[in-house]
Amino acid sequence: MDEKIFQIIADEERRQSEGLELIPSENYVSPQVLKAMGSVLTNKYSEGYPSFENLDGTDAQVLKGAGEENYRYYGGQDNTDRIERLAIARARRLFHADHANVQPHSGAQANNAVYNAWLKPGDTVLGMDLAQGGHLTHGAPVTQSAQIYNFIAYGTNPETGDLDYDEIERLAMEHKPKIILVGYSAFMKIPDFDRIAKIGAKIPGCLLMADMAHVAGLIAGGVHPNPLDHGFHVMTTTTHKTLRGPRGGLILTKGVVSNPLKKVGHSIENIPTLIDRSVFPGTQGGPLMHVIAAKAVCFYEAGLPSFRRYARQVVNNTKVLAAELKDAGFVLIGGGSENHLILIDTIKTCGVDGKTFEKLCDRCGLTLNANAIPNDTRKRFSPSGVRLGTPAITTRGMGENEMRMLATCLNAIADFCPGRNNGEWQDVDIMGKVIVELREAVRYLGKKFPTPTEKKD
Repeated sequence: MDEKIFQIIADEERRQSEGLELIPSENYVSPQVLKAMGSVLTNKYSEGYPSFENLDGTDAQVLKGAGEENYRYYGGQDNTDRIERLAIARARRLFHADHANVQPHSGAQANNAVYNAWLKPGDTVLGMDLAQGGHLTHGAPVTQSAQIYNFIAYGTNPETGDLDYDEIERLAMEHKPKIILVGYSAFMKIPDFDRIAKIGAKIPGCLLMADMAHVAGLIAGGVHPNPLDHGFHVMTTTTHKTLRGPRGGLILTKGVVSNPLKKVGHSIENIPTLIDRSVFPGTQGGPLMHVIAAKAVCFYEAGLPSFRRYARQVVNNTKVLAAELKDAGFVLIGGGSENHLILIDTIKTCGVDGKTFEKLCDRCGLTLNANAIPNDTRKRFSPSGVRLGTPAITTRGMGENEMRMLATCLNAIADFCPGRNNGEWQDVDIMGKVIVELREAVRYLGKKFPTPTEKKD
């Protein structure tokens, strides 16, 4: 037995148990998802796809259709075909899609597969500026896709914190993008998908793409609009974050589903097949069947009534936590939150950069991440803010009362800082004592609200 690596895993289990995860892009999987991830399916190569017949029916119909001719390059696929068909069917039903590709290894690879399917080198994409709350894969210069395609960035309205729809329309009319992309990693509002769909409709051949990696679970839970219901053609997402599945990617599409082994015309109605061909063999090799099995479990769980209750609680918890922080003097970007995520300006709140505040929280057992705020002038590794959210702690069963306790803890940490002490740090001895007290309070909450894999049924 490799004692060293398993000791480190045990240490990580203890950290997750005793601390509280506030990073909005992280969550805890169920024991069933974890079991599927650790299964013998990791041994099987399954390049290609299963049959796509009868995938809009019940699970029983999907399984009944298994064993038909598939689109694989290896034999021995009876069980893997059944698993992938279940994952596709469940994802389609969950997100009202005509087709789902469950093979992307990550959200970034899902996005790159869409670009590869629809764009030629040099084509234009209109996406959200990373500095305004967008994502690396939406055109950041350091990425491979930004070296291949022409990304034009839009931002947010500094007064409302919402997307600048007038700017989006102006840029779209000026540049005639092949893709208008709505997606973000630090944005607290609900986009007006209808308005953006109307803009896209004015541009011939413009694909409407939504990267909903952060809020897919809220969409599945019915507390956030689904862009596919509002005129969008493609939705990408990760399967972790608010969806509570394994780390991986997913592409959902509207359009005509056909044989992925055959070339089809370059049209929006053919986007499901164009994307299938782009994922494999275009940008990936063999799929990770143990991860796809875990995705299937995740989609099953996200279709249960209990998940809808969870999604509502995530939003409620975020609103309560945001309100409590605001009352305590925290400066929140956008004034609050409409989803699962809160972005704090730590410079204005307590006079320290986000990385410093992140490290203080770490010492108390609260995990969040330093993050740039819109129009941030500071360096990436010492930005002006922190990002936090409620998906993981809501999974552990926490509610509004615990959000008030967390706000009190975060406010106590802010009280250490120079911005609240006439430019000086609080006395070291006092800080040390308070940190010990806060760490014990966090451990108490962790014990009271165990992670899903710790719970004893």
